[in-house]
Formats: sequence, structure tokens, C-alpha cells
Amino acid sequence: MRSPRFALAVPAWAWLLAFFVAPIGMVVWFSFGYKPGIFGTHANDVLSFDRYVEALSPTFFTTFQNTLWVGVLGTLLCLIIGMPVAYWMAVKAPPERRGLLLALVMVPFWTNFLVRTLGWQVILAPEGWLSTLLQGIGVTDGPLEVLYTRAAVLIGVVYNYLPLMILPLFVAFDRVSTPLREASKDLGANAVSTFLRVTVPLARPGIIAGVLLVYIPLMGDYITATVLGGAQGNMIGQLVASQFGTAQNWALGSAMAVLLIIVIMLSIGIAAVLIWAATLPFRSRSRLILGEGS
Repeated sequence: MRSPRFALAVPAWAWLLAFFVAPIGMVVWFSFGYKPGIFGTHANDVLSFDRYVEALSPTFFTTFQNTLWVGVLGTLLCLIIGMPVAYWMAVKAPPERRGLLLALVMVPFWTNFLVRTLGWQVILAPEGWLSTLLQGIGVTDGPLEVLYTRAAVLIGVVYNYLPLMILPLFVAFDRVSTPLREASKDLGANAVSTFLRVTVPLARPGIIAGVLLVYIPLMGDYITATVLGGAQGNMIGQLVASQFGTAQNWALGSAMAVLLIIVIMLSIGIAAVLIWAATLPFRSRSRLILGEGS
């Protein structure tokens, strides 16, 4: 009872050090090594940046670009789809039914990630029921040619990660008190203006949390790309997994993993700066109006 207050955080820090910092440190260390022969996995007796140069070759760089494209677009689609759903659940749906709606959002997580992705492989197959249905109603003239493309990967990641966007958005919208929205309407704002100028700014922490919860794991996803993407939907997660598994080149796989971490951090930082710069005029205008009113 007389121990320092920070002692309560010791278990969490120990967990992070043992299962996050230490593994990341090992990956960084392996990235400076090389593959010692056919049967070796890694060696660090000679340190160099050669694996990073190899990882940035044109072939791998194209895969990095494809991964960034899928990650950004997939996160935006999850935000666009998840925001109205979460808002309806938190504000419009009857309170006694919100628990059931949240359970329905969580239903996909009751099934294994790989099984859910394989289900989409069956749906999007050229001989699948969706292709047959579209041909039957005259939407397409031939079999559906979506499987093993970037579009199929995009469909899969949006389906798999959409609940991770809806849940924090629901919590954020649920915490916006009803009197604030009613006060905005009493002052002459319509529903759209109230949503954009009152609800969204107050729900900003939940929006940021949802974007991060989707974007970070999506960038490293390799199951969806392997099952639905094929050669056209190749992502960096597949290359990292293949280097550690099939090729047994832990040094090159570690270099790719480190570069993926750097790309994720840089893209998040750039997005934060762009959003801050875009919203700066609105914040300055609000200060000016408050200053004139006082």
C-alpha cells in the first residue's frame, strides 16, 4: 500500500517490454544481418544496410505502393461506411436495442479470420453464387472477374476490419450528450450542420482511435492478400511472411518489417499534419468569432 503510484502500471510496462519492445528490437537487429547459406536463417557477425537496399528494389517498392494504396483506401471506406452505422446505433436506434446491435456488429469476430476470408473467396469466385446471380439478372455478360485482384483484397479488408471502426465510433457518438445537439438546433443549425460542427468535433478521439485500429493492422495483413489477392493483390505482409517462412531469410524479412513500420509511422504523421493544416482556418475563425463576441 505504501508503494509508489506508478507501481500499478508495472505489469503493463512489463508486458509491453516482453512482448512488444523486445521482439521489435530483435527484428531490428536481424535486419542488419544476412542469410548464411542455404540452410541458415540469419547471422549478424557482419552488420550492414544491404538488406534494406535489397528490400527497396523496384519489385518490393511496387508492393509497398500497393500496400499503401490498399491500406489508405480500405481505412477510408471503413470510415465512410462505419460512421453512419455507428451514428445510427448511438443516436437514432432505441436504447433497449443497442446491445443487440453491438452484438450483431461483433458476430464476424466469432468466426476465425481465415475462415471469414475463405468465405469471400467462395463468394467472389467466377463459378460462385454471386457470379451466377449477376449473370442471371443481366448485370454481367460473363463470369465475375474480381477474385485475385486488388478489388477483392479491398472487399476483404473492409469486411474484416469494419467492426474495429464501428465500435470506437459508437462509443464516441454515444458520449456526445443530447442537450448539446438540441442546443445547436435551437440556435438555428440544421441536422447536417449540427453533425459536422458539434457531433464530429466532440467525437474526434473516437474517430482517431477507429482509424488507427483499422489502418495499422490492415497494413500488415497478409491473410486477406494471400487468399483473395493473388499476384495482382500482393501486399508487403505476404513478402514478410514468405521471407520468414518459405525463403528462411530472416534478415531480409526483418528489413521489410522495419520498413513497413516506418511507412506506417510516416503516413500517420503526414496525415496528422495535413488534417491539422486543413482544420487550422476553422479553428482560427472560431477564435475570431469568440473574440468579437466578447
